[in-house]
Amino acid sequence: MVTIEPFEVEQWMDKYEVTPGVLNIAETCAASISIDDLVVLCDDPDIPHPLKTSTKLTYGAIRGSEALRERLASLYSTDFSTLLPAENILITPGAIAANFLLLYTLIGPGDHVICEHPTYQQLYDVPKSLGAEVSLWKLRRERMYIPDLEDLKELVKDNTKIIIINNPNNPTGSTTPRSVLQALVDFAKERNIIILSDEVYRPLFHGISPTDPELPPSIVSFGYAKTISTGSMSKAYSLAGIRIGWIASRDRLIIEAIASARDYTTISVSQLDDQVAAYALSAPVLQSLLGRNIKLATTNVALLEEFVDKWSNVCSWVKPTSGTTALMKFEKDGKPVEDVQFCIDVLERTKVMFLPASKCFGEEFKGSVRIGFVCETEVLQEGLKQLGLYVRSNLL
Repeated sequence: MVTIEPFEVEQWMDKYEVTPGVLNIAETCAASISIDDLVVLCDDPDIPHPLKTSTKLTYGAIRGSEALRERLASLYSTDFSTLLPAENILITPGAIAANFLLLYTLIGPGDHVICEHPTYQQLYDVPKSLGAEVSLWKLRRERMYIPDLEDLKELVKDNTKIIIINNPNNPTGSTTPRSVLQALVDFAKERNIIILSDEVYRPLFHGISPTDPELPPSIVSFGYAKTISTGSMSKAYSLAGIRIGWIASRDRLIIEAIASARDYTTISVSQLDDQVAAYALSAPVLQSLLGRNIKLATTNVALLEEFVDKWSNVCSWVKPTSGTTALMKFEKDGKPVEDVQFCIDVLERTKVMFLPASKCFGEEFKGSVRIGFVCETEVLQEGLKQLGLYVRSNLL
């Protein structure tokens, strides 16, 4: 039997997000929208409705519709002079399935995996469950949670098969800049190591100018074939309910190997989900949707910054520059709070929900919590108001 650790983030969310009256500032999706909302965002009233209700509900295109894969391919191709063929994209039921499927295909006993940390637990515990040795590439607060290539050099081994990063990063909200990605690609290429970049929060960059030369492109845009990007409609695109993710790579052999393994897990994604995703990524909708979410992130991170500044004697952070999450550290009497009990107590007293970082990301994050701040602004405002009252009464 495969042995795998409990998925702490998902179990915490499942247990507590159903709390009656919860003020959920743990959710990591940009505030979710409906199909009606999506239609309102479209700037061309003449394009067809996202759901084609006359379509027969067969399995549909096994690897994802041509329309959806072409639109995704065009997003990747904007960062690179050579177009990414639609055939190099595989549609999956969410990014969580994409990550699992490619790790299942590519990793096994005898392999060594290096994984950025902290990050989504799936990315390091699934390789362990498959028999691989896993080394954690630690992100450090004093480096603004940007990975250090010198640390990576100490971890690599002769049997290192894959290096896993998460850009933008969950839970820190940090952005790995272009120059660091280029150095990583050069390092991996010299050693014939695959790079997987979980890019589910891309392109939600709210703390970096679009003209900044360090704004990172996708990992598949650096000219190295053995790079893989996974993505999703859930986070930056506010459509978690349609369960659409994908795998993209310039190495067709990697895509074909994953597609072959995929036959055992997924015949196809829902045609309805595929249609909605293709509509959301169409030219008349995409920029409005992303504009809405970047504006929401920019507004809300400013509110969070105000909160941290107000309570700076007991609360600190590294301000996120991308994505939807932030790590915040709380102290009492100069010592880190017991974050698990802190989260439970805050929830019980105020209905405000967030995640304990020590439980979900490791003991080195004792005293810290992960907040998902790209919810509806009104929810964040009320959540921070109630949290502030709790801080005044219990931490000062």
